[in-house]
Amino acid sequence: MSSTIEKILVLGASGDQGLPLVAALLDLGVAPIAGVRRLDAMKDTAFPDMPAITADIMDQDSLETAFAQVDAVAMHLPFVFDIELAAEFGRNIAAAASATGLKKIVFNTSCYVADTDLGISAHDGRRRIEASLRECGVDYVILRPAVFMDNMIRIWCKPTIVNKDAFVYPAAEDLKVSWICLDDLARLSAYAAVTPELRNKTIPVGGPEPLTGFEVAEKLTAATGRTVHFNSIAPTTFAQNMSELVTGSRDIEPQSIYNGMASFYSWYNAQSQSPLNIDPRGFSDLLPVKLTSYEEWAAEQDWTKV
Repeated sequence: MSSTIEKILVLGASGDQGLPLVAALLDLGVAPIAGVRRLDAMKDTAFPDMPAITADIMDQDSLETAFAQVDAVAMHLPFVFDIELAAEFGRNIAAAASATGLKKIVFNTSCYVADTDLGISAHDGRRRIEASLRECGVDYVILRPAVFMDNMIRIWCKPTIVNKDAFVYPAAEDLKVSWICLDDLARLSAYAAVTPELRNKTIPVGGPEPLTGFEVAEKLTAATGRTVHFNSIAPTTFAQNMSELVTGSRDIEPQSIYNGMASFYSWYNAQSQSPLNIDPRGFSDLLPVKLTSYEEWAAEQDWTKV
């Protein structure tokens, strides 16, 4: 694919969303550069020899130095539960982009984002970042993904599938979710980054079909060869279980990721229409990337061990 955007800095390159993005850019013939706080951050990844530049989202000067060496930036950012801290991320990135004449920013929000504040700190912080990018004068593409298929192979979900044949999730029984795999999100982000004509768009993205938890369980049954049941649990209970698994305590701190997840799903479940049901026809013309079905993704996973 020909493009005037040739040098792309990946912020968060060593993370579980950054690594698929690196692979997707390489597939498009682009040699990405890692924007990292530690220059050795990529050494234990699949891309140990990837060029790296120091880029700290809390340090505008380091961002300006990094951005001056590239054409575009593609990124996801840490989830924080302090709105002002998230806003600072956005201001620093936007100011550095404006100062250096960057051609484009692609921001994967890593979660659903509504067009208004919801009173959920992690969500509303994402909106502050988006606002800074839109106002900085640099071309942008913001991708708002639904929920990741890959959540199901995390430590807080996969063990119950493997050991108890149960898909346990804080989604209401009738909540339709357009599950998307990280590899597809990476391909969408990479396409957005290298396509100059695609600019100044905010695009909700999801997988090829919306599924309830029961429908996910049916597909897991086919993938595992065992009968998997769906268990819809209260978001707060799910958050307590996550906290206990990771910290040993069921207490949920207000500024924790566990409280954040509970807040998100409590809101999702309360809506009359699922905000996570995203019709791929709404973005297929802008982002012509073949999406992976849940069946295809599940068939590629190892469901015999945690």
